[in-house]
Amino acid sequence: MARRIRLGEDSTLELKRILVAGNRVTDPKRDDLADEMAGMANSRGGTLVLGVADRTREIVGIPLHRIDLVEAWVREMCNDSIKPPLDAQINKLELPDSDGTLRNVIEVVVPRSLFVHESPGGYFRRIGSSRRRLPAEVLARLLQERSQSRVIRFDETPIPGSSPDDLESRLVMRFLAPDAGAGETPLTKLRLIARDEDDIARITVSGALLCTAEPTQWLPHAYVQAVSYAGERRDVNYQIDARDFSGPLDEQIFETLDFVRRNMLVRAAKTTTRTERPQFSERAVFEALANAVAHRDYSMAGARIRLHMFGDRLELYVPGSLANTLTTDSMHLRQYSRNELVVSLLARCQMPVDGSFGRSRIMDRRGDGVPIILGESDDLSGRMPEYTLIDDSELRLVVWAA
Repeated sequence: MARRIRLGEDSTLELKRILVAGNRVTDPKRDDLADEMAGMANSRGGTLVLGVADRTREIVGIPLHRIDLVEAWVREMCNDSIKPPLDAQINKLELPDSDGTLRNVIEVVVPRSLFVHESPGGYFRRIGSSRRRLPAEVLARLLQERSQSRVIRFDETPIPGSSPDDLESRLVMRFLAPDAGAGETPLTKLRLIARDEDDIARITVSGALLCTAEPTQWLPHAYVQAVSYAGERRDVNYQIDARDFSGPLDEQIFETLDFVRRNMLVRAAKTTTRTERPQFSERAVFEALANAVAHRDYSMAGARIRLHMFGDRLELYVPGSLANTLTTDSMHLRQYSRNELVVSLLARCQMPVDGSFGRSRIMDRRGDGVPIILGESDDLSGRMPEYTLIDDSELRLVVWAA
């Protein structure tokens, strides 16, 4: 710890001198310190060392007869000034100062939290050696990613300025039972509409994504951008084909799949009979697209799904970090739905008769998607597809060509 202190503050280390007058801590201010700890918890966690001057990095310590007072002050702050309460580990340590004399300090270890914490100053995160207020769009993503039960999932959020009349009956009928009846009640049960803070009925994000002809009217980023290149590099001069697919999510899946079919190579081989070997497994591409539209983060304004085809590979970029505690290494073993309502509705959407891949609905909810992508692609190309998380905000899938 002494070595870390000598290097100074960073994204996971904060140093604070402690001043006590009577039975009260006078510096730092209680609210400021609560903001610092909540910012660490809202980021990747960190350590706060009390009894160290942050500018000079000198270990000045806390008087022994005051250390219990400071510990109680920190514990009370974690419980009362931060919502929900912060579960931090508080340790009393002795560290040598510049002369080698041992000084009493308090180490507060703040873990990365499962929740998003509000402190007296609002919502913060740790960037470098300082705290920054969370912008509204970043806060919305963080609230969703950490799955607080008191927060409505984004795909169930009512869209301001919309109306139940914006839903298209031909698209809604796919999800209604024959005896569902008319009016708002069946639509509310399906969560295609919900009432906002003013008790006005609005269509939800999921309603817009699956039951309007142009979801981009409400969510301009909710589309798939597909580009096919000649060769193996991303260059506008080598662009063969480009399309944007912005209809209901199920149409986005099938139209993008048709784009891949049109642009991929099919090689013929002759043994005793002629056999065709496609560049990519259509079943794997379908599963990848279904997962992309079902699990992408729709709260990320300006971020779209991108599909790029090359001579040697297909790249699919999906907005959003991995939900909950998933990692790129555990995706084939576990499943978690960021958009439960979107997944539920896609599980009711029928597959086309001429391209069902052995299933009747787009989503089967068994968690077979990633294993199918890995297995089908590996069988065709001899190389395992690669999942990579970019900047904790976008998932990239690379599928190698045959």
